[in-house]
Amino acid sequence: MANPDGAVMAAALFERLFLYCNYNRVSELFQSKSWGLSGCRPCRRIAANDVPGLRASAAVGLAFLLLLVMSRVALSGELSGQASVIGGDTLEIRGQRIRLWGIDTPESTQLCRADDSRPYRCGAKAANELDAFIAGRPVACAPLSQDQYGRTVATCSVNGIDLGEWLVRSGLALDWPQFSKGRYAVVQREADRAGRGVWAGSYVAPWLYRACLRAQGSPTNCSDDANAHR
Repeated sequence: MANPDGAVMAAALFERLFLYCNYNRVSELFQSKSWGLSGCRPCRRIAANDVPGLRASAAVGLAFLLLLVMSRVALSGELSGQASVIGGDTLEIRGQRIRLWGIDTPESTQLCRADDSRPYRCGAKAANELDAFIAGRPVACAPLSQDQYGRTVATCSVNGIDLGEWLVRSGLALDWPQFSKGRYAVVQREADRAGRGVWAGSYVAPWLYRACLRAQGSPTNCSDDANAHR
């Protein structure tokens, strides 16, 4: 995703290099019809002793290359800072919504059943537990893609701890094989054996819960299903 700081730095560097050049020489190069992105072929040959012209050409070329490199770095750069927890698998950093990659947590309206069969808001619990774990510490996210809602899909960590893995290990989220290809399957089995979180009672997989809602089901009915995990 774009990094505004990188763009500002690139623009400033380009401006300094441009001002350093001989302005008239650079103007000629840009106005030349033979100037193209594939390379610069000036309409006239620059003499070997034409130092200002050579300096201008080299500086403009260098600036163009630096802009390309810094743009690429900005697109692939890490997004980090103080995070607000929007949901069990969704964060916000500096106004940017981030969906944690490879996992799925219960929805905020979803109910799970505890070991005593009493229903509780498992989606809200996941969000609250995640917020308590982050505890205001900086979150570092590595963007991977963008989802259909415009959110950045990323792996995020706190002090080197993968938040997706922590959620699955704690029984607050499920490994989502459709996207993770089983990345968190091992820690999920660990949570299941230990009876942590949703594994202590019964639940409906979040993706099935959402499908039920889309089919006009109610939150209560969609939370209790014949195929619920027990």
